[in-house]
Amino acid sequence: MSDKILEIKDLHTSFFTHLGEVKAVSGVSFDVNEGEIIAIVGESGSGKSVTALSIMNLVPDPGKIKEGSILFDGREIANKSEKEMLSIRGKQIGMIFQDPMTSLNPVLTIGRQITEMLWWHNKMDKTAARNRGIELLKLVGMSNPEKRMKQYPHELSGGMRQRVMIAIALSCDPKFLIADEPTTALDVTIQAQIMDLIKGLNKKLGTSVMIITHDLGVVAGIANRVIVMYGGKIVEKGMVRDIYYHSRHPYTWGILNAVPKLSYVGQERLTAIEGQPPDMLNLTKGCAFCERCNYAMEVCKDTPPDLYDVSEQHQSRCWLLHPDAPSVERKE
Repeated sequence: MSDKILEIKDLHTSFFTHLGEVKAVSGVSFDVNEGEIIAIVGESGSGKSVTALSIMNLVPDPGKIKEGSILFDGREIANKSEKEMLSIRGKQIGMIFQDPMTSLNPVLTIGRQITEMLWWHNKMDKTAARNRGIELLKLVGMSNPEKRMKQYPHELSGGMRQRVMIAIALSCDPKFLIADEPTTALDVTIQAQIMDLIKGLNKKLGTSVMIITHDLGVVAGIANRVIVMYGGKIVEKGMVRDIYYHSRHPYTWGILNAVPKLSYVGQERLTAIEGQPPDMLNLTKGCAFCERCNYAMEVCKDTPPDLYDVSEQHQSRCWLLHPDAPSVERKE
């Protein structure tokens, strides 16, 4: 048995609209080891969430996985039928969706929404499912879990709703957990609590985790590896230390420079990446980031760069890594 819980190879997912094909994910390849936490980082529209939905086989119409392989626990799941995926979603792969207020059913109690998964996958009776639901709420740090089981989503705070989403995702002890923007719209204190909770569950249960976020600062102390996406492609990937201290792609530099730092004083402004994300209907022939890049060369406009090896576990998709390119360092 491989120690890789997930292997994605050359994944292409597109949306076929009346205006044309939107190549949301183009040639994405990466893997996740058992018990590992990886983070996928990038702006809105970079392909992060579509990658997650492709893994779950939940890409909405008019979207479709065009080609590529998704191996989960050694089995191909990219071509699974909806019926076959029903036994995998929730049971083997759990997902924390982006917005708990819209993901939770407003007319069902918290208890009902947790126990539904247990009835469906584990065939538990109502008493056993309720007891397991209370255990899960305790596991994710909810106070007075017996009371919470009877409440509705609107009666809980944002942080509580996010904890409920995590409890639902963990209800059937999945091997792999996808957390799509798990701290969106939460204040900084609650963000830290949720990330500590996910890290603690990873250590306690050994669950592999893939966190999707637009904020590199959120995953600094939790992830083992980081994948940076832009324009539907992976532009850089490596160990956390590689990405934070030795990154080699100008886009990664941009999002690192946009992270607030304790050293900032007074009214010092954050450094923003100028320009707009690429039009996914009309991507340039070359590097998708070249129109926003301060270091773009002529070759960047016409020819897409390959992933260059920076080190054994660190790759970057940038022409600046070509042997004939000028030497450029990150400016903070």
